[in-house]
Amino acid sequence: MMNPTAAMLVIGDEILSGRTQDTNTYHLAGALTGHGIDLKEVRVVADDTGAIIAAVQYLAEHYDHVFTSGGIGPTHDDITADAVAAAFGTPIDVRDDARALLMAHYEQADVEVNEARLRMARIPDGAALIENPISAAPGFTLKNVHVMAGVPMIFQAMVASLLPTLSGGKPLLSRTLRLMQPEGVIAKPLADLAAEFPDLSFGSYPFYRDGTYGTNIVGRGTEASELDVAMARLGTLFPMDKA
Repeated sequence: MMNPTAAMLVIGDEILSGRTQDTNTYHLAGALTGHGIDLKEVRVVADDTGAIIAAVQYLAEHYDHVFTSGGIGPTHDDITADAVAAAFGTPIDVRDDARALLMAHYEQADVEVNEARLRMARIPDGAALIENPISAAPGFTLKNVHVMAGVPMIFQAMVASLLPTLSGGKPLLSRTLRLMQPEGVIAKPLADLAAEFPDLSFGSYPFYRDGTYGTNIVGRGTEASELDVAMARLGTLFPMDKA
């Protein structure tokens, strides 16, 4: 049985301009790998309603899950919630359960709940809330799209809240073999190995150290025994070259 598939949609002009470094993709990829959900595609789009709608519609149709980050804060350019609602033709407005979470949080902090902050309680009809233990403003799941904050600490907390509710498959395992040979030397043996073990994937990553070219071979799969056999087989082909 194949693992569920996923895509990530990173939203924000600040990512595309280079002003902010995206770390959420790195975090989500590791979390999904451990949960047995295969991340297959990552897109980055601007704070543009049409671009978000088009990306959400395409990704939601082609993958089991879509995870978004960014654009659900209190300012005018936080348009993700509205765009996701529009992508599915779903009404959106301030919802009582989300409002209650924000009210309790801000009252405890003795902070005024103004119109801008209430924007973060706008949730599409029929969506399930994603808990935010950091700042209370929830994310949400609408159909197979999971909408989360862009601030890394909050994004990570939301992922931790969400993942236990999703069905996963077998975690993806990996093994690395470091060879002091250039890719051109190991290409044919690696291709033969990949053909012999079709249920595994192999990546080749070159490096240069102390005047010598080498290659890290990374094998990936869900069955530890098969993965160990394959990597051991490759190691026997280059017994004196391992670093």
